[in-house]
Amino acid sequence: MPLDIIQFPCLSDNFGVLIHDPKSGKTAAIDAPESSPIMKVLAEKNWTLTDIFTTHWHHDHVDGNLVLKEKYRCKITGPKHEAAKIPGIDVTVSGGDTFDFAGYRFEVIDCPGHTLGGISYSVPSEKLLFAADTLFALGCGRLLEGTPDDMWASLSKLALLSDDTIVYCGHEYTLSNAKFALTIDPDNAELVARAAKIKDQRERGEATLPTTIGLEKRTNPFLRPHDSGIRKVLAMESATDAAVFGEIRHRKNIF
Repeated sequence: MPLDIIQFPCLSDNFGVLIHDPKSGKTAAIDAPESSPIMKVLAEKNWTLTDIFTTHWHHDHVDGNLVLKEKYRCKITGPKHEAAKIPGIDVTVSGGDTFDFAGYRFEVIDCPGHTLGGISYSVPSEKLLFAADTLFALGCGRLLEGTPDDMWASLSKLALLSDDTIVYCGHEYTLSNAKFALTIDPDNAELVARAAKIKDQRERGEATLPTTIGLEKRTNPFLRPHDSGIRKVLAMESATDAAVFGEIRHRKNIF
């Protein structure tokens, strides 16, 4: 019996994600942007929260931790290198660690860049990735603590996952990301078609996530610094991939 996964809006543009195992009844939240929407979905589904898997310390990912822990007595797992900033944390993990959730093996991937100690969670058997603010649909997180080299190394690790890996991200930024992506990779026919679809989805109020690793590798400029067309647009034909990535991130910052 597969895992049930529900994605729903929190705050102004965050996503909440709940993972439920029907067999054991265990339920985990990927981050806790705010408690009320999470509690509402749990009540609607008649689920009890057993775990919170925190990806990084930012307030819009941990503000619900203590309220949820008090109500459900759930266990909070989070990044070792940011433990002091994670409210209510019980278990610390870092890249290369694995742990069991309802019989499923979760793998921890270190993803410095957005923050220095941020992590992503991969479930290889189910081809799932919970990337939070490292990888977005058509984007990546701002480098608030790390360097372009840090983030490029993190994204490169995620890009090694199978193309059919389903990716859940932390925010609904896809429309603005698409507008920017077209300035960097204007001749990418799949990107052009995807951007038009995204515009329609957002006009209908639909979420553009989850995405897949394969789709991002084909259309997300932050995963494509090796592409000759992108390098030509940037006039960086002989630069390293990390340098090209850094220029793309800089341009997005001021877009």
